[in-house]
Amino acid sequence: MKILAIVMALGLALGLASGAAAQNADCSDQVTQLDMNECAAQAVDLADAELNRVYGIAVDSARLIDAETKDGVEEKLRVAQRAWITYRDAACDAEASQFTGGSIQPLVYSGCLERITLARTNDLYAFTNNY
Repeated sequence: MKILAIVMALGLALGLASGAAAQNADCSDQVTQLDMNECAAQAVDLADAELNRVYGIAVDSARLIDAETKDGVEEKLRVAQRAWITYRDAACDAEASQFTGGSIQPLVYSGCLERITLARTNDLYAFTNNY
């Protein structure tokens, strides 16, 4: 859990530093459902940016492993990442579908995306530290 907290803090710090100008909603004062939905979408963007950064490091680590072992670790990682994306999208669609037609559906969907993305980022971070 400590690694997840560090990754989340790094992602938040990086996102705030690089994406503050792109934010549309004042996420310090969410009053309406629309505000909550927009802020949740922004949180997904931050989590996704951190995932992509850590994934790049994981791919680099896999290449180093392959240089020594020739085990195809990079390709296995890429296959796993593609499968994870399919899983994430299906899981979050299922989770949010119970609110179809409701104004909270985007919030639930974004919350799911953020949660699962942060968990995957933690997994990738652990992968890079195993080598």
